[in-house]
Amino acid sequence: MSRSSESSARSRQTPYYDLVPKDFYANLRFRKEMIRLGCSDEKAAEELWIMCRRDLLFYVNTFVWTYDPRLEPSALPFITYDYQDDALMETELAIVKGEDLLFEKSRDMGATWIGTTTIEKRWHFHALQSFLMLSRVEDMVDKTEDPDCLFWKIDFIHKYLPPFLAPAINRNKLHIYNKDNDSTIDGTSTTGNAGRGGRRTAIFLDEFASIDQGHEVLSSTRDVTRCRLFNSTPKGTGNAFYDMRQTNIKKLRFHWSQHPVKSAGLYTSEAGKLKILDKGYEFEPDYPFILDGKLRSPWYDNECRRAAHPMEIAQELDIDYLGSDYQFFVTDVINRIQKQDVREPYKTGELEYDADSCRPLYFTEQQGGRLQVWVNIDPAGKIPEDIKCVLGVDIAAGTGASNSAISVVNEKTGEKIAEYACPYIKPEALAKYAISLAQWCNNGFMIWDGGGHGRVFGDTVIELGFRNVYYRQNDQSITKKVSDIPGCFLTGSNKLAILGAYRKALDSGAYTQRSYEANRECLQYVFTSKSTVEHASSRNTVDPTGARDNHGDRVIADALAYKAIQSHSYIEDESQFETRHCFAARRRRFMDKRKQKQYW
Repeated sequence: MSRSSESSARSRQTPYYDLVPKDFYANLRFRKEMIRLGCSDEKAAEELWIMCRRDLLFYVNTFVWTYDPRLEPSALPFITYDYQDDALMETELAIVKGEDLLFEKSRDMGATWIGTTTIEKRWHFHALQSFLMLSRVEDMVDKTEDPDCLFWKIDFIHKYLPPFLAPAINRNKLHIYNKDNDSTIDGTSTTGNAGRGGRRTAIFLDEFASIDQGHEVLSSTRDVTRCRLFNSTPKGTGNAFYDMRQTNIKKLRFHWSQHPVKSAGLYTSEAGKLKILDKGYEFEPDYPFILDGKLRSPWYDNECRRAAHPMEIAQELDIDYLGSDYQFFVTDVINRIQKQDVREPYKTGELEYDADSCRPLYFTEQQGGRLQVWVNIDPAGKIPEDIKCVLGVDIAAGTGASNSAISVVNEKTGEKIAEYACPYIKPEALAKYAISLAQWCNNGFMIWDGGGHGRVFGDTVIELGFRNVYYRQNDQSITKKVSDIPGCFLTGSNKLAILGAYRKALDSGAYTQRSYEANRECLQYVFTSKSTVEHASSRNTVDPTGARDNHGDRVIADALAYKAIQSHSYIEDESQFETRHCFAARRRRFMDKRKQKQYW
């Protein structure tokens, strides 16, 4: 759409807005004159009512007041900024057209006021409208004399309206009824059945990233209305708000740099060089500029100094979904690895194998193949014989919800040389594939997560006679005694220790990551409130994203592969202190012989 057509469309949507002065004192005088005119002339009052019905921005900037307890006076005329004008019009348009809309915002940008004001306007001036407002708990929707709740904001708007605009209201707990036109606004907390069974013109879901039952709410509200207004600051990636953000839903972004007060003195940096964006701002001569490549301003710098943790800034100001969670892996390390070590695979394709014997047949190169390789394949079509490999395996159900992943690593160098990922392979079939891949990689040593679907995988591996595998050992004991149970079990402190060792290996360079996907998946791992480490998506009670979602499966496979390298190093170090005929040496030879028997 051209600028002229955009201007024409806006004029049709806001035919009277140009009449309203935006200067603070001029606006107050204009409001006073409109109120005097409406109160003294019944015909003028009718005309003003019609103008408000036709023009949301005229209504807001002429008659609506807002509230900020940090200022004096606290009741302020709602004089909108440009970004708020656009947001108000887009929100009303979404309600009229019946389309979902998502607000992703920095804190304190007026997004909640925009949502509530637009709904109030439609309820106020349009007949038979029905709205539902939801928040994390009921008190955040409607609590007597609490300015933070949604209904208080609507009550505040009504309190300051002139008599000729004030609607006849029936006001109860969590319910506002317009007697003049039979429109309603109801409220509720966001339980899994929120809104189910009714029909609504629109639903406003405030701070949706904080909703524990977010995916159930998505399901329960989908058929209730065509228009859902999702509003929130980011709170990591493991929630329904982030998942909605990843869809094709229309988005409004309220970044602090759009606010004319907060963006005063806006600056950034490129390659460590200062770049002033607000040319008219006068900085102090010795102003301590921070040259980190981000958008910054004196206001933003001060907020950073006040924050107790960088996560606060990522969540409240930067609209940073990854940074707004307590990440387990260090972002700077992951970014360094991305620049220094990650590279495109030499070959991508499929490993063909005999399904009965699990014997590898040949590697077929093809674009989009599930197996990526970062070493040159030898003339025999295999991994070069001088590379001793370990394979870490993370097993999924094979239903498409998440990937099963295999990481192949050079045991001597710690360099990742191959990666396999597929969401649709069952544990039994994955076991056959893993055995064939291990043989293709010079009879590589295999380790897998023995819990969950790993039990079926492990049973299949053992039944097929493959024995070059990791056996469960007690890492807490001095002797690290090895059991006869195959697989490594990622539970509790053991999972934290294995992921912690992998994190340290990435930082020190003991593990060289080549895969882009595996490297970026590290940023999805977060500390939970229970002091455990989980992939962000695992905290969802429902995961609707299917095969296109990732759950950090490559990370688990990588961490297990590094665990295998450590385990082999321990065995080699221990054997240095044995004589050939001592009991430990004879027992080790017996155990190795038993484990390495081949079924075929």
